[in-house]
Amino acid sequence: MKHIHTKNFIKLSTIVFVLMIGIYSCTDLSEDPFNEITEENFNPTERDIPRLLGPAYARAWFMGCCYDYISMQEGAGDSYVTPARPNGWGGPYLPYHYHEWTPVHPHVTTGWNQLFNGINAANRVYFQIEGETIQTDSEQQTRLLAELRAIRAYYYYHLMDNYGDVPIVTDFTDESLPVQSTRQEVFDFVVAELTTAMPNLSEQADNTTYGRMNRWAALATLARVYLNAEVYTGTPGWTEVINYTDQIINSGLFELNPDYRNNFTIDNNNSNEIIFAVPYDEVFAGGNTMHMRTLAPEQQQSFQMAAQPWGGSAATPQSIETYDEDDTRLDDTWSGGPQLDLQGNVVIDFSFNIPSIEATEFRHGYRVNKYEIYPGMQVASSVDLPLFRYSMVLMMKAEALLRTGNADEAATLVTQVRERAFVETNPADAVVTGAELQQGSSFNYGIWDGENEQVDNPVGGNDIQYGRFLDELLWEFGVEGFRRQDLIRFDAYDKPWFKKSSTNEPCRTIFPIPQEAIDDNPNLEQRNNCFD
Repeated sequence: MKHIHTKNFIKLSTIVFVLMIGIYSCTDLSEDPFNEITEENFNPTERDIPRLLGPAYARAWFMGCCYDYISMQEGAGDSYVTPARPNGWGGPYLPYHYHEWTPVHPHVTTGWNQLFNGINAANRVYFQIEGETIQTDSEQQTRLLAELRAIRAYYYYHLMDNYGDVPIVTDFTDESLPVQSTRQEVFDFVVAELTTAMPNLSEQADNTTYGRMNRWAALATLARVYLNAEVYTGTPGWTEVINYTDQIINSGLFELNPDYRNNFTIDNNNSNEIIFAVPYDEVFAGGNTMHMRTLAPEQQQSFQMAAQPWGGSAATPQSIETYDEDDTRLDDTWSGGPQLDLQGNVVIDFSFNIPSIEATEFRHGYRVNKYEIYPGMQVASSVDLPLFRYSMVLMMKAEALLRTGNADEAATLVTQVRERAFVETNPADAVVTGAELQQGSSFNYGIWDGENEQVDNPVGGNDIQYGRFLDELLWEFGVEGFRRQDLIRFDAYDKPWFKKSSTNEPCRTIFPIPQEAIDDNPNLEQRNNCFD
């Protein structure tokens, strides 16, 4: 069965819970606890490591589930929207589109809580291993502590990106209320933690480290942090991006999968393109519900699913119009046009147009089909969520080259990424030049007139520096959780799109600290002038 390692993650929660009972309560040592694992009888071997570290990784599940990371990142961007549908939706998703969230928005609160829950779990296991409540040998302890520091830094990267000034907590035993740190301080912390952990992280890239923070996942995280360094700190980090991506490229461990779709299938854990992922399993590690939140209910018949999809999110019409007709990533990411059942009958015919955000039919808007939909699919999916792919590494390096005056070298990398999307249609269209990457965006920014299927008073994207490269990021990484971040980095986040007017509020580039967090901790303050 797929993902044995994910089942180990689930078992680990029980192990750590029992160990916590052993630490903080009396234990009758006269009993022989044959049916449970305690600190006295738990001596971890290499096979136990995934279970031992499981709680520190478990909170990453929310990135593809429920009030999830992708909805926050893509919903605030220009290519993905969740309008009102006949069965509901709209509601809490509309503030993403309009950039009108508040400190009491439930998803903003959930994102904060889930990330800090992951940090707390990492701190707890770190405390147990460092304090030798869980016995490990010296070499094993060094490796485990390094990995815990790396996954904790990964969570902090997302907190820094989404919330700006956040408290840094590393001591599980410290019961004092944490003090708020600046974004610069969190940036420095993330870089220092990953850099310190690096020499002791595994260099293996196989099933033993899949879904875990090995050296390559840490390098990819560092590259991503420095890619956005100017946003976080005011100082660009292009040289560091090239340095860290080169280390991954020169390792020879990763390659572009010849078939783009293979990165998003039920067995995508076998793709040599995936560097870091959230492992899901519909039985043992459920959580990925992308298919439920975007497919129309009628598509249950098309895919012979066990569960009926909820039919909420879809592509914005303007984003669909940007695709080259020969680019197979359009059909590999979105479902459009007539959808058939097994007998060839049309069950629903998707229009790329969404006439309104307040009231739509299920047929309005192309739906996400990027992540494999398979017969018998339940509410939870077994398709893993890639967090970093090798194509991301190539594109991060390409962007750093482009921004440092090496446009032609950047174009070579972008062409390499594009080639598989045109191999069966028009291979010549895969080639892009340095001059083209320096052009503006083809995205027709402006307010969408759904009745006439056009943009009223378009402002376009010609004024976006390196806008063509921003388009390339949309086509390659659509619905993977990076669009908000990319738009901010390219100074395009305040553009009008679909039904959203120009934002013109720099404070909207981050989410507010949840009000409940401020209420619980007087050391926190809303430093975002949208909400102070």
